[in-house]
Amino acid sequence: MSDEKIRCDACPVMCYIAPGQTGACDRYANANGRIVRTDPVVMLSHTIGSGGRLVPFAAREWDGDPLPSDTFVTGIGAGTTYPDYKPAPFIVSSTVAGADMVTVVTEAIFSYCGIKVKIDTDRFLGPEGAIIRSKGEVIGHVTTAEYGSQMLSIGGVHHLTGGSKSEGRETCAAMLALCNGEAVDLTINTGANVTVQAGRAPIVDGIMEKRMRVGCGSATIGMFAVQWRGLVDEVVVVDDHITGVVSEHRAGKVLGWPPTGIKVRGHRSTPGRYFKVSEPGLGWGGTRLTDPLDILGPWNSAKGAHAGLTLLMVSTTGEDHAYFVLDTALIPQKQPLPDALKATVGMIAENCEPSLCTVLFVGGAGGSLRAGVTQNPVRLTRSVQNGKTRLTSGGAECYVWPGGGITFMVDVLRLPQGAFGYVPTPALVAPLEFTLPRADYLALGGHADRVTPLATVLQQGGEYPTTAHVQPWPEGQA
Repeated sequence: MSDEKIRCDACPVMCYIAPGQTGACDRYANANGRIVRTDPVVMLSHTIGSGGRLVPFAAREWDGDPLPSDTFVTGIGAGTTYPDYKPAPFIVSSTVAGADMVTVVTEAIFSYCGIKVKIDTDRFLGPEGAIIRSKGEVIGHVTTAEYGSQMLSIGGVHHLTGGSKSEGRETCAAMLALCNGEAVDLTINTGANVTVQAGRAPIVDGIMEKRMRVGCGSATIGMFAVQWRGLVDEVVVVDDHITGVVSEHRAGKVLGWPPTGIKVRGHRSTPGRYFKVSEPGLGWGGTRLTDPLDILGPWNSAKGAHAGLTLLMVSTTGEDHAYFVLDTALIPQKQPLPDALKATVGMIAENCEPSLCTVLFVGGAGGSLRAGVTQNPVRLTRSVQNGKTRLTSGGAECYVWPGGGITFMVDVLRLPQGAFGYVPTPALVAPLEFTLPRADYLALGGHADRVTPLATVLQQGGEYPTTAHVQPWPEGQA
């Protein structure tokens, strides 16, 4: 190697970096023969202005101007001490409401990590288990749909490191973009093309979704049957899961709704609730239907069908609706929707929440990382699990899964912008902070000789020269 290049030991790749250049991760650079961090350490404060302020590390540059008392050091930009037999980059002491606290701050390298994506739509994106691709590479699969939402599972160690190099690289790139709030185009085998971006509406086959369904067809009947009583003789709410029929449904019976002689093609579950009226698709209520009459059979005059009977068919978002009147042959004929029924369709739409994409990062704090917090890692695990140690990611509250280890989930929109990075092993880099009372930290076997007040941290800096950016907490954060 050229004498001008120096080796970076901030991650397992151990890049040789030429002067004025960055390593493969773009997070560290060679500045005049010294490895420096290209991004600032991010600190959060409720009392800082909207623009924030940059604070240089190291005594010769810092003028000693005190920071707000509520300043919280995050792992964003903090660096790592991989393989973490060394103490974490920052172990900061502070006083919170009169309590002596310690926050252990680090960036964690995650090969074992993934993303759960919740997409608010009743449109069919693909069958459960279908492969998801980004730029042709397999990066995940469709998982179990939840109420009103389709769910995707992306990433994981098998895609990051268990496949080809191109699969690992594209999985890492897609995950990094999604975690940092960027849009990613995904293709689902035997399904749809979907553009996903945290906090934005999904785009399904080129069409932006607007509404999350108010509920299944049965739930919609239960909510709005009273609104339809006296305005229409029959209502069918078309849904891929449960299609509801008001005259047969319990909600209709409670209102004394008379039978209409309607016949629905589907698997009858309980009165007024039908499964499998159609295959899943991009049509009415997440079905393949473009004509809702396709799910109706012959009307039965012996059970109430008659000429002039009125019928409203509507989807679970109100976006699709049609009004019919039976003719003398008991054939539904489409008619303009009466004004009185327009209001009820509008009420369905009003009760639908905006269709959005939610991205949750899922990772596990490994053994070596925990060694950077305490010399006895299992004690940290138990402390997190029993709630004595508060785990945050970039200041955002995490959900910690019960059971063994420290497996957590965090909403990426609750972190400051650009909180996630990567290393080309490939793996994602995410910030972590462990906060607990000082006495408890010492009882864990924590690195007592490395506990440092915030002011001293600012004076001494970190292992790699950088600046610190003090900015407001993201909206809604405590």
